[in-house]
Amino acid sequence: MNFRPKLIATDLDGTIVAHYGEISQRTIDVFLKAHAMGIEIFFVTGRPPRWMPEIQNAFGIGSAICGNGAMLYDLQAGVVLEEWLMPVNAQLEAVSILRKAIPTISFAVESHDYFHREIDYVAKWDVGLDNVGVEKIEVIMKSPALKLLARCSNQELSSDEMLTIALPILDGVVTVTHSNPHESLLEISTHGVSKGATLAKMAQRLGIDARDCVSFGDNPNDFSMLEWCGRSFAMGDGHPDGKNHAKGQALPHNEDGVAIILEELIQLPSRA
Repeated sequence: MNFRPKLIATDLDGTIVAHYGEISQRTIDVFLKAHAMGIEIFFVTGRPPRWMPEIQNAFGIGSAICGNGAMLYDLQAGVVLEEWLMPVNAQLEAVSILRKAIPTISFAVESHDYFHREIDYVAKWDVGLDNVGVEKIEVIMKSPALKLLARCSNQELSSDEMLTIALPILDGVVTVTHSNPHESLLEISTHGVSKGATLAKMAQRLGIDARDCVSFGDNPNDFSMLEWCGRSFAMGDGHPDGKNHAKGQALPHNEDGVAIILEELIQLPSRA
C-alpha cells in the first residue's frame, strides 16, 4: 500500500518554476497544503541564496538546499545554516584538469554573496556582480567556494558533451554536473556533495526514511536526488536521461506536472 510522503523535495527551475520565472498558483497551493499537513518541504536547487527571495515570497514555508547540495539555507530567515564548500586546492586542481581537456573553457566561481568570472566567461546571469572579470580565475581563488562554473562561451560543446569529458577526469577530485542541456555549462561542487547526498543527510536528521520521501527534478544535477528518494519523478520536458534515474515521470513543468502528482500523494493515508 502506498502512503503519504513525509518529505517532499523539489528542484526549482524547469520543475516548479517556469523558465520565464513564474510559479503557478496551483503549485503554491498544493505545497502549502502539504506543509499544513506536517509534510517536510525542501526546495533543492543549484541556485545561490541571493536568487531565493522569489521562492520565499511565493511560498513562505519550507527549507532550502542551495548550490546543488553545498548549502543548507534558512529560507525564511535568510541565513546560511551549514555549508560544504570546495577547498581552494580542489578548485585549482579542477581548473587545471579541465583547461587541458577543453582548451576553450572559461571559469567563474561563486559563494552565497559573490560571483567572480574570467573575462572570457560570458555570464548569462549576475554579470553586474563582476562586470570586469579577470584574465585567469586562479588569481582570485583564495577561499572555499560554493560552486565552480565552467563554460564554453563559444558553445562548441554542449553541457552533455562537456559532462561526458569531465566526469572521468574529475572523478575523486570534485563533483561535476549540469542543470541545462541547452547551455554549454558545467556546475562543480566539492567532492561528495550533491543534491541527493545532502537531502539524505537532512532526512536522516529528521528521522525520515528514503521510502517516505518524494522528489522531482529535470536535469542531471537532480539525478542523485531522484535516485535516492523512494518515490521520484522526472519532468516530462526535462533531460531525456531523467527517466533512467527516477521511478516515474511527471507532466511538463508548464502543465503543473508536480502539482498534479502531489495532489494525489497527499490524499494517501499516513504511515503509522
